[in-house]
Amino acid sequence: MIAEIGLAALWLAAALAVLQMISGAAALRAGPGETNPLAIYARPAAVVQAFLAVLAFAMLLRSFAVTDLSLKLVATNSHSMKPFIYKLTGTWGNHEGSMLLWVGVLAASGGLLAAFERRLPELTMHATLAVQGFVALGFYAFLLLSSNPFERLPVPAVEGNGLNPLLQDIGLAIHPPTLYAGYVGLSVAFSLAMGALLTREVNPAFARVMRPWVLGAWVLLTLGITAGSYWAYYELGWGGWWFWDPVENASLMPWLAATALMHSVSVLAARDALRTWTIMLGVLAFSMSMLGTFLVRSGVLTSVHAFAVDPERGAFILGLLGLYIGGAFTIFALRAGAVAEGKRFAVTSREGALVFNNVMLSAILAIVLLGTLYPLLTEAFDVRVSVGPPYFNPAGAIFAIPMLLVMAVGPLLRWKSDKPARIQFELMLIAALVIGMIALVSFFGQFPLLPLLGLGLAAALAVAAFLPLRGRSLKRVPVATWGMVLAHFGIAVSLFGMACEGAFSEERLAAVAPGGTEQIGDFAVTLEAVTPIAGPNWTAMEARLAVSQDGGAPVILTPQARSFWSPPQSTSESALLTKWNGQLYAVIGNQAEDGRWQVRIWWKPFVTFIWYGGLLIGFGGILSIVGRMRVDLKRRAASTKGAQRRADVEALGPAAPQPAE
Repeated sequence: MIAEIGLAALWLAAALAVLQMISGAAALRAGPGETNPLAIYARPAAVVQAFLAVLAFAMLLRSFAVTDLSLKLVATNSHSMKPFIYKLTGTWGNHEGSMLLWVGVLAASGGLLAAFERRLPELTMHATLAVQGFVALGFYAFLLLSSNPFERLPVPAVEGNGLNPLLQDIGLAIHPPTLYAGYVGLSVAFSLAMGALLTREVNPAFARVMRPWVLGAWVLLTLGITAGSYWAYYELGWGGWWFWDPVENASLMPWLAATALMHSVSVLAARDALRTWTIMLGVLAFSMSMLGTFLVRSGVLTSVHAFAVDPERGAFILGLLGLYIGGAFTIFALRAGAVAEGKRFAVTSREGALVFNNVMLSAILAIVLLGTLYPLLTEAFDVRVSVGPPYFNPAGAIFAIPMLLVMAVGPLLRWKSDKPARIQFELMLIAALVIGMIALVSFFGQFPLLPLLGLGLAAALAVAAFLPLRGRSLKRVPVATWGMVLAHFGIAVSLFGMACEGAFSEERLAAVAPGGTEQIGDFAVTLEAVTPIAGPNWTAMEARLAVSQDGGAPVILTPQARSFWSPPQSTSESALLTKWNGQLYAVIGNQAEDGRWQVRIWWKPFVTFIWYGGLLIGFGGILSIVGRMRVDLKRRAASTKGAQRRADVEALGPAAPQPAE
């Protein structure tokens, strides 16, 4: 019965998406001064649709929680002996469940927009809801016609197949939901952009409505990518934090587009500039989200992240991709000329710096897109190629390095127009920090060029992030400005961690007998024993490593080589020793014929700063959202107060004439 309630809720939600789309479109077709009677249903349809979509996901969550083996999805992706937390997270650890989560968040976002947003002109809101209903309808059709999560088995299964062991980790509770929510935030920004374009209301008021959705999506994507990077780092046992895997790239590309969109919409909201650029980036950011969905679910990729599905589903998503994005760019081409030009600005201005960095971000996005799709294109001609760090790192650095330099300087410039001579001291300081750090590190040895440049840029960015506060009363600095400062400082922290990991990491691979010791950096690692252990749904060989630094007291690490039985798969569970200045990373391998065990150890100086920086960036984004919301609330309160004062004056009537003296 639970499954039937969920399926019925999905069908009703799809019907309401049709009503929402038709109602919004009807408002657009009404003539000047006319009101179409259907238009009043757009907002209620979005709100009720949100309730039904969330209800459908709750029913699927319940089915996984109780391991309802009469459902095909549960039987395929769960197991009665699986730990309860992984039963719950397994709800979206598969194709159908993750798509239902996507649709649920999409509908909930549209419902919130319809229920609480009153700043947009009503016609623009109806156009936005029509586009949002159209987007939602495509995904409802995909779920109901191609990927039904509530499909019943003719005969309930005796036992489930279980979840991919690599997904049986708490990271599954954090990484995918935050990414999906970020993708959905970009879909709302897309709907708002198209609604404003259709009604020719591309102005600062529209940008202020769009900005929190873009900021929220960007924060969620940042946190999701950060969590996913750390999850892959400790779970896969490979010792790296970014592999340039095609599906990793599929999450990075929307983040790059969202970063450009976030800055563009802020300029439009504050300075009434970059109108057309903002609309184009809104379409591009959602295009990257749709492309990522296609890559993950089409079956064209072989990846630990990808869902193995049949090509028909991929063709369905490809059709949606062509329909939404092709249609959006067509409308953009037809209507962009009708968008009034915003205010102009000089090249040497804060707006100019933001435009330059948006161009750099777009170039990096193009590089990642080309490197991701090129192997797929060559494979169509039976030529297999691999594109990895030797391409992505130097090609991306060509545009990332000038972007980071301008990012250090940009917040110091004035709006509209400025002269570089005014910030001569700051420019010299930034240059001195870059050159000084590179020279200092080079004095101690020879290191790769890109990590050296990264260290220099990290030092400059860390100081430059706080330069906008110079000479200001810290108590009077707006919360949104603090958010910008922390986000930019977080980029410096992450860049420092990446550069240190690339320049100073040490690796030791050895065959060690019990009682043997290996040295790596300042650490002595002794293999004390390897013993079999058992978990709730796995068995493992667990190594006991005694790690001492500079002869100090030993710390015990216990890396494991696990074997899951449902489904049967082997995994490597790393063990980490975290210090303030880095991590010792240990993995146990197979046993050789002579009784020795393969042990792989890394010392990664300051590698944790990569993820600390990601958290700082996300926190800075949250502060910016809070700060912008406070400003908008004050603006609305002042506007309401002014309107009330005018109404009171009008209610009193014209003032009586004063008698002449």
